Amino acid sequence: MHAADPKISPASPIIRQLDESAVNRIAAGEVVERPASAVKELVENAIDAGATRIDIEVAEGGKRLIRVEDDGCGMGPDQLPLALQRHATSKIDGSDLLDIHTFGFRGEALPSLGSVARLQITSKTRDGDAHQIKVEAGVVGSVRPVAGRNGTVVELRDLFFATPARLKFLRTDRAEMQAITDVVRRLAMAEPYVRFTLTDKTEKLRKIVEYEPSTGTPVESLQNRLRQILGRDFSENALAIDAEREGLHLTGFAALPTYSRGSAVQQYLFVNGRPVRDKLLIGALRAAYMDFLSRDRHPAAVLFIDCDPHLVDVNVHPAKSEVRFREPGIARGLIVSGLRHALAEAGHRASTTVGRETLGAFSAPQSEPRVYQMERAPFGPRPAPTQGGFAEANAEFASMTARVEQVEMPAAADLPLGAARGQVHENYIIAQTKDGMVIVDQHAAHERLVYEKLKRQYAENVIKTQALLVPQIIELGSDASRVLEITAELGNIGLVIEPFGNGAVAVRETPALLGQIDCDALLRDILDELDDLGSSTRLQSKLDAILSRIACHGSIRSGRQMRGEEMNALLREMEATPHSGQCNHGRPTYVELKLADIEKLFGRR
Repeated sequence: MHAADPKISPASPIIRQLDESAVNRIAAGEVVERPASAVKELVENAIDAGATRIDIEVAEGGKRLIRVEDDGCGMGPDQLPLALQRHATSKIDGSDLLDIHTFGFRGEALPSLGSVARLQITSKTRDGDAHQIKVEAGVVGSVRPVAGRNGTVVELRDLFFATPARLKFLRTDRAEMQAITDVVRRLAMAEPYVRFTLTDKTEKLRKIVEYEPSTGTPVESLQNRLRQILGRDFSENALAIDAEREGLHLTGFAALPTYSRGSAVQQYLFVNGRPVRDKLLIGALRAAYMDFLSRDRHPAAVLFIDCDPHLVDVNVHPAKSEVRFREPGIARGLIVSGLRHALAEAGHRASTTVGRETLGAFSAPQSEPRVYQMERAPFGPRPAPTQGGFAEANAEFASMTARVEQVEMPAAADLPLGAARGQVHENYIIAQTKDGMVIVDQHAAHERLVYEKLKRQYAENVIKTQALLVPQIIELGSDASRVLEITAELGNIGLVIEPFGNGAVAVRETPALLGQIDCDALLRDILDELDDLGSSTRLQSKLDAILSRIACHGSIRSGRQMRGEEMNALLREMEATPHSGQCNHGRPTYVELKLADIEKLFGRR
């Protein structure tokens, strides 16, 4: 505080014009953050040139060598020097900065790369000869004729040798190689008709990626490319997405909730074919799966939004990885509604990996089970598992049983979830299907059914309530005020409470669908849910989460014995209810085992 401010000087500062080399190095810091950024710019240039084959070679994580070869249109000798000038581009004419139909358009990548590395470009047009130009630390050489094939080869050596301080911020060769691989994967998804190869030349030639061009319709070609990149499991458990709203068209594939991931590594978003990492779109994807996944699980999806270029601004950042929609609410709503519609149409379907993981568990060593959100022990005692407390649920099963009894057992076995054959440990229903068996978690399945019914009733504003003969007084202390803040919302979902003074509330009515419940435990679980969601979450999200909590309390508990008619009624209700393949916390509600797989366990095949 006592030292003189170093920014204050007696002499006035002098404004200077930076030379071209310094300007390019500054621009390179924005455009080229790491080797993966250089690969991205060079591959995008190849795609814009109409290439059908792109071969990428790197050494030492791209620090020593990046080489990109394509069979695109190429450049003539008069265009090579111009390509190395800042803001020189063939992509746009500058008259309309929103009418952009290509990956590149800023004209900064090549001069930026040439200012911080040793750059060599060899290019040949289809009706001309090959020529080459070199740049080293911003110093441009002359164009000279060479031998070469149609297309362009760009070699970038010793990245950041001209700015050695930048090298210190790069990660290990392995980490940089992973980043380059991710860039190639994203661009390969955007261009399924193009052949991509990625080779590591650090010690000996090692092919990292080889994606053959796909054929067929755009949907078929994308599905084939995703099978190459993300594997068969994603392809088998992904739902085709096709939705449109006010000029925005959403396509792609989104995986079933039971095919969730432990991180967001399988989330790929594209706007007009451009890979982006946009917070708005990622948030919309998360919101679409909010009802189906716990917070430690992440959906897997590859989504494309296509629209008129004037509806989205891609010139937000030099790296072009961020976009801004003219109407962001429409883009968000399109993703949420499009995905939820597709998930609803999937019905009771669960991912095929659930059955495979189950079979693997028979021989794999046991590990600690994953703790799903809302699975922790709640405050207060739980009611003991009994036959009572499910009056309305029993009434529903009774009404369904009349229909189920009309279905003969052999006919029921032909249905998707088969015919119930028994119950084990008072929690798991065993059903026989046409070509295997199904094991159903009765609590998880019924929890989902109750939750979907509560949501329907809430949407129709017809949630029935039951008045308690004697109101339950719940002591919540300082938390009572937080519950009372949402009294109106709780009343809309059938839970009627009022203040009782000194940190207590009185519960007067509960949702009739749930029968007898422990109101103390329910309110404390709702408080936990509000803590988990945080104050920034939208009201509807809070209400959905609270409905999920209530459904959990009103579902068939483990330890309850069920009659055959009830078990079959539960199976038929699952088949008719969307999203019944997973409970409210993201767990699968049933596991399907094919007869062929079961026979393998016993050495019969």
